[in-house]
Amino acid sequence: MKEIVLNDGNKIPIVGFGTYKSTEQEGVQSVKNALAAGYRMIDTAAIYGNEEDVGKGIKESGIDRKEIFVTTKLWRENLGYEQAKKAFEISLKKLGLNYVDLYLIHWPANAKNYTDWQKANADSWRAMEELQAEGKIKSIGVSNFWQEHLEALFQTANIIPAVNQIEFHPGYWQPELTAFCKQNGIAVESWSPLARGKVFGNEVLVAIAKKHNKSVSQVCLRWVIQHEAIVIPKSTTLERIEENINIFDFELSKDEIQQIDKLPEIGFSGELPNIWPDRINIKN
Repeated sequence: MKEIVLNDGNKIPIVGFGTYKSTEQEGVQSVKNALAAGYRMIDTAAIYGNEEDVGKGIKESGIDRKEIFVTTKLWRENLGYEQAKKAFEISLKKLGLNYVDLYLIHWPANAKNYTDWQKANADSWRAMEELQAEGKIKSIGVSNFWQEHLEALFQTANIIPAVNQIEFHPGYWQPELTAFCKQNGIAVESWSPLARGKVFGNEVLVAIAKKHNKSVSQVCLRWVIQHEAIVIPKSTTLERIEENINIFDFELSKDEIQQIDKLPEIGFSGELPNIWPDRINIKN
């Protein structure tokens, strides 16, 4: 599995396994299936309600903990110094682990929801820096942070985020934010890489997939990693789990990359970090 070296020297697999909506026994089994298929990075979050299931799947897989890169996230209702510390300990206990490899602020505080959103993010980050210094977290990062949130965080942070996990898929890949992150040494990680299924049937993607004798899913995931971004597809189906990691035996041409880059908006979630918890009205 190809890895990306983060700005703190730690390594993260370029393809991981997303667990959103994977709960209970199905969640446990999907984690075991993913690890058996060769995935070595598992992504979860407190809000997913499946940290216990993920931890159980890791334990039952029989694979050495040191070989598995585990990510979880601080939910936006727990922002703040003390709240972040408490929320992390709860996540760690639910996972049944001694440490996590990556801990992210799931959504930034914003002006719509906080009188001093900069402080809410900064205090959460300070707690995470301390947890990292204690060895409970290997790498710390953020999710859904726009440039404005990152620049504010830079004012107080002692450590630059290692990762920014953002909505990134054909039809909505935030090129300006992606470029800003790369300029500042922050690895970009893609959530919703298949645009909530909206990519299927797209003529451009179908044609490219046919040319390479691959699925549209595989083309989308390959496109993400050729942008040097980490990708975390999710599935509970064994066939799809195996298909999604089988993307290292072909390469998209520069022309194909550009074709996908230029696709009109597809499958945008409508979730914007400067206005959460509201969603904009979108038509898909």
